[in-house]
Amino acid sequence: MTATSFYYIEVSDLANTWIEKFCIEATEATAVRRAKNEIGWNGLRCNRYDRGDAIELRPRGQNRKALIQRETA
Repeated sequence: MTATSFYYIEVSDLANTWIEKFCIEATEATAVRRAKNEIGWNGLRCNRYDRGDAIELRPRGQNRKALIQRETA
């Protein structure tokens, strides 16, 4: 059995004028797919950037971004 972790997702526009927050439970391998499903971006093509402690997703042609971070104890 694969261990799951909690991931926090923050969705905002590129100027950070508004923020929506979500939380999911997923394995490391499925975190991005489950995050996209939770925020309604399933089927959208996104550019993915590894920011060290977070993964940033930016849907192509839209002025939005999502940060996915694993819960730290």
